[in-house]
Amino acid sequence: MTVGRPDEAGLIARFFRPLATAPGAALLLDDAATIPAVDGRDLVVTTDAVVAGVHFFPDDPPDAIARKALRVNLSDLAAKGAAPAGYFVTLALPSDWTTDWLEGFVDGLAADQEEFGISLLGGDTVRTPGPLWVSVTALGYAQEGHVPRRNGGAPGQRLYVTGTIGDAALGLRLRRDERLALRWDLRRAERERLLDRYLLPEPRLGLSRIVAAYATAAMDVSDGLAGDAGKLAAASRCGAVIDAARVPMSRAVARAVEHDEAALGAALTGGDDYELLLAIDPGDAPAFEFEAAATGIAVTDIGALVDGGGVEIDRHGRPLDLGRGSFTHF
Repeated sequence: MTVGRPDEAGLIARFFRPLATAPGAALLLDDAATIPAVDGRDLVVTTDAVVAGVHFFPDDPPDAIARKALRVNLSDLAAKGAAPAGYFVTLALPSDWTTDWLEGFVDGLAADQEEFGISLLGGDTVRTPGPLWVSVTALGYAQEGHVPRRNGGAPGQRLYVTGTIGDAALGLRLRRDERLALRWDLRRAERERLLDRYLLPEPRLGLSRIVAAYATAAMDVSDGLAGDAGKLAAASRCGAVIDAARVPMSRAVARAVEHDEAALGAALTGGDDYELLLAIDPGDAPAFEFEAAATGIAVTDIGALVDGGGVEIDRHGRPLDLGRGSFTHF
């Protein structure tokens, strides 16, 4: 049963103060937090927002919304070879918010705090006349001088991705049109995988140390593999060639592509994968693959950076026409 809603101070004390477990959070009684310095490490900061109707469905479970908002930022830290140290959250609540919803939201944050060993450090709560939105700022530490930027790549380097590509994009399409499950001949477990991958990304923090050690350029794939490969290549002032046959896909995505040619384009250009895209020197590739295998996180060589510009994705020796090539917010 929903009870009376507290004011902002009561809201913070009741819902968010229990998450502020780090000493530097000061029980959320101050306007700033402190993070202890670590010798030989760079502090990495990233921020991303998620908006109802844009990045998640308004009727998604509140715990899943919270975890997605946090995890998309942890994914950015993983791409920079950083281990998470804590986070800030700004929550814009519409006028019809309830304590039941907020309890579920906080439960989601608490679950991920335990899984990833982090603490809430602060943030803000505001009212909005528009849709619900959540902004998270995450902080992490990386080995000093070993934070791979997008612009560190060079022609001849291999391009790797983690995990599988396209699950979230097809999960979103499936969420919008359940009839696609029949068109794609999906088994129940395959259908659930696609839906789950859209709802709850998996930040590849287990690879952070290895990313810092081997990647010359890195980013997470949030706006589609084709588009994000283009961003990394452009920042590195080169081009990229990707072999579509090498791009790792789950059984669910492979089955969808087998039955629907358009699903391939959606998988390669759709957003929300939150896998890592890494440029690796060829001479380092065997050691990188060996160390990555020990983490249990799959990495796949899908192509290379090349002289020139743009991104070419080949299939059966012919370039694919993927149109715009990536998700865009505007």
